[in-house]
Amino acid sequence: MAYSNMAQLRMLAADRDGAAAWGGRAIALAEHLGETETLVHALNNVGTAERVKGDPGGTAKLERSLALALEAGLEEHVARAYTNLATSAIDAHDHAAGDRLLEDGIAYSHARDLDTWALYMTGYAARSALDQGRWDRAAADAAAVLDDPAATGPTRITPLVVIGSLRARRGDPGAWAALDEALALARGTGELQRLAPVAAARAEARWLAGEDAAVDEETAAALALTLAQPDVRMSELCLWRRRAGLRDDGAVAHVPEPFALELRGRAEAAAAHWDALGCPYHAALARAHAGAARTQRRALAELQRLGARPAAARVARALRERGVRGVRHGPRATTRANPAGLTARELEVLALVAGGRRNAEIAARLFLSERTVGHHVSAILRKLDVETRTQAGAEAARLGIVER
Repeated sequence: MAYSNMAQLRMLAADRDGAAAWGGRAIALAEHLGETETLVHALNNVGTAERVKGDPGGTAKLERSLALALEAGLEEHVARAYTNLATSAIDAHDHAAGDRLLEDGIAYSHARDLDTWALYMTGYAARSALDQGRWDRAAADAAAVLDDPAATGPTRITPLVVIGSLRARRGDPGAWAALDEALALARGTGELQRLAPVAAARAEARWLAGEDAAVDEETAAALALTLAQPDVRMSELCLWRRRAGLRDDGAVAHVPEPFALELRGRAEAAAAHWDALGCPYHAALARAHAGAARTQRRALAELQRLGARPAAARVARALRERGVRGVRHGPRATTRANPAGLTARELEVLALVAGGRRNAEIAARLFLSERTVGHHVSAILRKLDVETRTQAGAEAARLGIVER
């Protein structure tokens, strides 16, 4: 087991070669001695290291680790295998496989009171939903983890990235509070698997805010770590740096598709690849960096549909600067008077109530507690002088407060 523990430490330190060397010794010795637990542990370490490096052989090792752990009833190792299989699939944007593994892994962990593993996987479920454009679901899953007092620092990092990214993409306040906490926690681990996603999210937030010059500082340290041991986590770092006008030609050679397609100037091909992977926001951003105005117009429409206001504003501005006319600003907020005297927050809640959302969904969407949402709904019913949510939606539409 000592060899396997060394492999785990090397894997966490992003030393893929070291993980393979120590893990290979552990696997050979465990198979010779018939030590199933050590074999399961070592296969997981080496498989994860290989998968992150882009080696498809890593999946087979992880699957073997899971099968052996299930057969031997090694519950912690089963949960760990589910976690690393699922998270590496989602990191590679194989969301169909990743989501199935997360569902199975979370159910397995809950049934055996392995709540720490279940929380960690739920954070990645939020990340998967974010990538697939299911933003309300992403917010709900992330909030479920962050609201749980049992969530440790490393477990909080991914849901914090999700919340920060969502707020930045929607133009909502509070993005940097989440991203700053994520950065502090990631730096505390010193691990590339924590630092790179945080750096990418912070680079995106800077770009969305028009602070392109700050992208270098946000990404330089994490990129240096990936250059020492190239892996798939360098992809988003390179892409955001390029979008900010920075060039990292030495790093780009190690970047897989679809990131590499855009980096090579094939933005439309990259967008089609993202479409096939079921990632609409990534597809829209790729189209936004295409040369054809018609493609950028399509990007604008997709971003407006997603509610990605800052990105849509950048694309609209770029289109207008190149002389394209008739660029839509997107759905307009109502300019009618507010005869009911609702507060700004109550108007937000009312719009979601009118859309048929329940309190839990509204809480996730607006990053509030359900209790707070309940207070807002009660105030809305009183101000509109109605008794039900349906009546509130109808009255709001009649008054022109919300559009139906």
